[in-house]
Amino acid sequence: MIDKISHYLRKSFWGVSLCTVLMLGFLALIPSACKEPVVVKPAAFLRLDFPEPIYGTFVQDCPYEFKLNQFAEPRKKERCALNLEYPFMGATVYLTYQGIQGDLPQLFSDAQKLTYDHTIKASEILEQPLVDPEHEVYGMYYQIDGPAASHAQFYLTDSTRHFLTGALYFNTKPNFDSLYPAIDYVRQDIRRMMETLRWQ
Repeated sequence: MIDKISHYLRKSFWGVSLCTVLMLGFLALIPSACKEPVVVKPAAFLRLDFPEPIYGTFVQDCPYEFKLNQFAEPRKKERCALNLEYPFMGATVYLTYQGIQGDLPQLFSDAQKLTYDHTIKASEILEQPLVDPEHEVYGMYYQIDGPAASHAQFYLTDSTRHFLTGALYFNTKPNFDSLYPAIDYVRQDIRRMMETLRWQ
């Protein structure tokens, strides 16, 4: 008789335990079934809409002129230095002009050093030479990628009298990915400026 009762209790214990485990497992699944499914979203960038550039010739009482986007606001500094400001994106292209006085190798060295000082932060620096013998314009454009302080630099010269350098900076923390649309916009303006520069 005792054996029958013991067998019955063991059977009931395992039956209850199995039923309890199944019930708890089912109850644990209910909250997760109500959640939204996890969806992997593709990488995206901030959408920034800028005005279509309209270029006109920028002339001043300095020995150079070029095509300038009308949405860039020029601010003349001393000795034919010029700041091209883009107030709608917080960017400025700083232009510095120097007359050559037998110091062309030093001017080249200074311009290259200024660019390659960004190597620590830059992920890549691409060099694009400009050679325009018809208008005596020679130079180098540096495209600087990554979280560097400047994202484009360049120099232009006629190799005998004129030397012009430029650098693009943003008035914000250098986050390359989020700033890329604005960087690309100004880079196009810089290339246009370089291609259309004429010495006076």
